Amino acid sequence: MAQALRPTAGGLFATDGKPHPLQATLLAVTLALGVTSFITAMFDHLHLLSSWAGLVGIITGAYGQWTSETTRERFGLILGLGAAAVGFFLGMAHGGLFGGLFD
Repeated sequence: MAQALRPTAGGLFATDGKPHPLQATLLAVTLALGVTSFITAMFDHLHLLSSWAGLVGIITGAYGQWTSETTRERFGLILGLGAAAVGFFLGMAHGGLFGGLFD
């Protein structure tokens, strides 16, 4: 039962005890863009911000998933990707990436 009391080495998102600065940065950016996109998608007139933030969040999240090394990183990236995708699709439904700019 001693293994159950073993302290975790490394940071919150590095379960293997090694630092992962690129993956941690991608995780933070994906979460920030996902939350921004999700919240701004609730307002029709902010469709430019929600669609662009969602698109960039999807791209950074996908790259983060490709390079992630631990389960904790992948879990956070999936949350950010989901929020970014919902925000992106609602932003596209409200006017899209360029809606209203060239009228």
